[in-house]
Amino acid sequence: MEHGPERCDTPTVQEKELQEAVIKAINIALGGKDDMLVGLEENIALVLTLEDEGSMESINAKLDELQKELLKRANAKKDYNDLADEIDHLRELKQNAMADNAEREGLKQRIAEIQEFLTKQMEQIEEYDEFLVRQMVEKITVYEEKFMVEFKSGMKIDIEI
Repeated sequence: MEHGPERCDTPTVQEKELQEAVIKAINIALGGKDDMLVGLEENIALVLTLEDEGSMESINAKLDELQKELLKRANAKKDYNDLADEIDHLRELKQNAMADNAEREGLKQRIAEIQEFLTKQMEQIEEYDEFLVRQMVEKITVYEEKFMVEFKSGMKIDIEI
């Protein structure tokens, strides 16, 4: 905006208009909250299938095995560089698996919070609520003729401008 707002030809969306579209989309979603709850349950099932506790256990078992072998080779004054490299690689895999597990736990928590809200929500929303939007909405895409509100449940609702 070097030359001021009058030189900018990018379309502008007023915050009030965006908020009204989000309220409308949430109310549509609440009208079909049974469908949204089904979507959330499917998302939970997907997150749970991604979990692989066995992989963490197998990494730990392999690490123990390799460390014992490394000690044997070191005590026998044999080359153990290949084992050290493999141990480093497994530690990296373990760190990544732990980060993935933490991310999945956070996602499960957010989905559970949305489920709880939806089961308690009886009425339509009349005013914009930032906390509610952050709990329910994943993203909002602005098109020339519509807003697309994507919920964390996976549901997408188009709101005409």
